[in-house]
Amino acid sequence: MSQTVDRALSILPLLAEGPADLGQVADRLGVHKSTALRLLRTLHEHGMVYRQSDQRYRLGARLIALAQEAMENLDIREIAHPHLVRLNESCGHTVHLAVYEEDEVLYIDKVESRYPVRMYSRIGKPVAITVAAVAKLLLADLPEHERRPLAEKLDYPMYTARSTPNPEAFLRELAKVREQGWATDLGGHEESINCVAAPIRGADGRVVAAMSVSAPNVVVTADELLTLLPLVRRTADDISGEYSGRNSAKGTA
Repeated sequence: MSQTVDRALSILPLLAEGPADLGQVADRLGVHKSTALRLLRTLHEHGMVYRQSDQRYRLGARLIALAQEAMENLDIREIAHPHLVRLNESCGHTVHLAVYEEDEVLYIDKVESRYPVRMYSRIGKPVAITVAAVAKLLLADLPEHERRPLAEKLDYPMYTARSTPNPEAFLRELAKVREQGWATDLGGHEESINCVAAPIRGADGRVVAAMSVSAPNVVVTADELLTLLPLVRRTADDISGEYSGRNSAKGTA
């Protein structure tokens, strides 16, 4: 029975590459056509595959609908939180999780630092969108035709001398972030606070959230904080893997 299930599931990645006929399915599985046909019929009955008029098979609408429903019901905060806690325990600094919703970047989770100095950020509160590292990551992932109009309609308050001054500077920063895959806010919002951030991606590779580590200058310098970048990126990758399902096979019996 387990071999039958394994073979049936092996058909789905093949059809994800595009429609395939019975012979192609049989060849990929290394089985007789009659066995492949039996598996395809079962998957067809459950809406997992669909037989086209040219007798080739493709992924069925039911499978696509189930995948979409599963994605919509995933809670990125619930998945990310244990990872954020472990990162906080490792480095001791404040850790944030943020998402982009309706032209705002919002903090949806926060793990406080272990030292007395506290940041004023709060869960549910919008971030300073033109300077925050998490905001740069989320907006950098937008298509070009969305990035520019958004940049041009934003206000650019000069929180500090390092704040982003105008749309063109912001677009240049987003291009840089998009290319390097991480972002910083080194005194752009508060002179004494530095931040390094990494993106969390879904199964399609798009950025669904961003996480960051922040610390005041009195605790660590900007250069010292930047040494945590590999750890921050690994944590974001682990969350991405769990959220997208890429890590689902790990630890299974």
